[in-house]
Amino acid sequence: MELFLFSLLLHKLVSLITSQDIFTISNQKQFEKIALKVFRFQHENNAIYRAFCDLLKVEKGSVKSLQKIPFLPIQFFKSHHVLSSIEPVQETFTSSGTTGMITSKHLITDVSLYEESYRNAFSEFYGNIEDYAVLALLPSYLERTGSSLIYMVKDLIELSNNENSGFYLHNYDELILKLIELDNSGQNILLIGVTYALLDLIEKQKFQLKNTIIMETGGMKGKRKEIIREELHQILCDGFGVSVIHSEYGMTELLSQAYSLGNGIFECPNWMNILIRDTEDALSYIPAGKTGGINVIDLANINSCSFIATQDLGKKYPNNSFEVLGRFDNSDIRGCNLMVY
Repeated sequence: MELFLFSLLLHKLVSLITSQDIFTISNQKQFEKIALKVFRFQHENNAIYRAFCDLLKVEKGSVKSLQKIPFLPIQFFKSHHVLSSIEPVQETFTSSGTTGMITSKHLITDVSLYEESYRNAFSEFYGNIEDYAVLALLPSYLERTGSSLIYMVKDLIELSNNENSGFYLHNYDELILKLIELDNSGQNILLIGVTYALLDLIEKQKFQLKNTIIMETGGMKGKRKEIIREELHQILCDGFGVSVIHSEYGMTELLSQAYSLGNGIFECPNWMNILIRDTEDALSYIPAGKTGGINVIDLANINSCSFIATQDLGKKYPNNSFEVLGRFDNSDIRGCNLMVY
């Protein structure tokens, strides 16, 4: 009986924050209002997050601005089941990692929230998916299970309703022919690829593409030496014959993505935002234009945790765009690892 009443109460709380509330946000004031409501919901329904808030001595009623919300260290997704829902788990997304490495697990109780998030974001940044042939070069992701990126791209390929859309593993020669053929025909193309695979491709063939967006998802995955973004994007621009390289900023622990349409400057969809924390004091924030740790608010994460302190370094600009500059050298986020084990 007690479990039934708890379940009833939870459903009542969930009903106060709907997907429509999240995905129709149109301004900062509305975002802050929904974010604070989500914070209160997750504080009440996520035992791990509430325990973290308790360790920081943050009471639910004292949080009245985004800057006062505690951000859960991203490592918690490696050591805990981070859930704000008692509904059955529909999907489990896992991060990539070398053998023996502890990987993150994002337990998804409503996969439709993820689908709604990336479909709406793609439409916002790129228009109708049916206008594109989607070519995916994501070998390291395809070779494992549980990738949220593969889930998204597979769905976008199907939604494109284009017979030429599809995944490519190591069949570079086939991809080269398809890419040249489609681009020459005037077909709009989205080529989304992991960084090292895109570099492998242009080592086999130089292109002069006119109708293709190149989107890199980051990461050498241990296949190549890491290089700075400016150098990487110049190499890719020269190899594909394009003027800019697009990028996607997403991760296993998020259900939303930010996109860069060039020059490494990212913008968030309206239900996602970032704050830049002080690298020496994880509970303080720094001004626009200064480098610090990236905290992400992802309201699509309503059933897990929407407030995540990442291990990425970046800076935010006055227009709310941001840049990713690298990662922390050490694995622990200073001042935020109170419960990580």
